[in-house]
Amino acid sequence: MDTAPLPPTRKQLDFARAIARRLDLRIPPAQLEDRQALSRWIDANRRDGACRGPGATSRQVAFAEKIARIKRRAIPNECFQDAGLMSRWIDANR
Repeated sequence: MDTAPLPPTRKQLDFARAIARRLDLRIPPAQLEDRQALSRWIDANRRDGACRGPGATSRQVAFAEKIARIKRRAIPNECFQDAGLMSRWIDANR
């Protein structure tokens, strides 16, 4: 019994598009129609280490810079690229 492949979830599509934007890639149309195929595409392209979460917010950056000035510490560059990393840096340096 042949069944049609399940379509990707909205979250999956959003994540794949974010990876494609960050890495300047094009997602093949066939992957956009099949949940498992898109999952394989995501796995193959996020292993580059270039895929991170959304960048730090302007409020996070302002607060981190204030902490950095007071404590005379540098903020690692990767923290500006990932809101989660910036949050952890802020928590560790308060």
